[in-house]
Amino acid sequence: MGKIAVLTNDLQGDVVFLTPERTAVMKEAQPHYTGFLDEMRKRGHTVYHLQLINLPDDPNANRRADGTLPLQRGTEGAEILPEFLGEGDVVVEKNKDSGFYETELHDLLQAAGVDTVLVTGLQTQICVQTTAADAFFRGYNVWVPSDCVVSDNPADRDRSLTWLSGYCATVADSKEILDVLDAQDALPRRVAKTLP
Repeated sequence: MGKIAVLTNDLQGDVVFLTPERTAVMKEAQPHYTGFLDEMRKRGHTVYHLQLINLPDDPNANRRADGTLPLQRGTEGAEILPEFLGEGDVVVEKNKDSGFYETELHDLLQAAGVDTVLVTGLQTQICVQTTAADAFFRGYNVWVPSDCVVSDNPADRDRSLTWLSGYCATVADSKEILDVLDAQDALPRRVAKTLP
């Protein structure tokens, strides 16, 4: 039986505090979200924080209204917010939305014997969705705790969760995930649909 890892996406000041709407939904989600991360750590599962760092020459990177580039390496706004960090957590830099695209994440997970990932963070319809799909493409058993993903537009979040559950992930709330994990000491792999 392989190990389970929790992946977070973009828990960084330049992302969380980008808009008042996003700041508000993260403030509401934070106590529950950090509680879930703590529960997973207590059960011996490693948390990998995917830290988005924009490359200065990336023409597709979002810029501020004044033209400056957020999420620069070494800046306060690019750091993982301390309230989400725990002892033994691993920070993995990424330069695109997916945590697997041209990063060391897959190698780190393979070296640790991980075969199941729980993908969390923001935004659900961008970084969570692309990271979950890329995990699926690499053969991981993918779970998404629906109450530990955030979007500043609830419709975007809901649409993404529907897509994820219909394609590549088991979507459940964090309490259900913890209950299954405690009962089975594992998270079962999603059953692939049988084609006619």
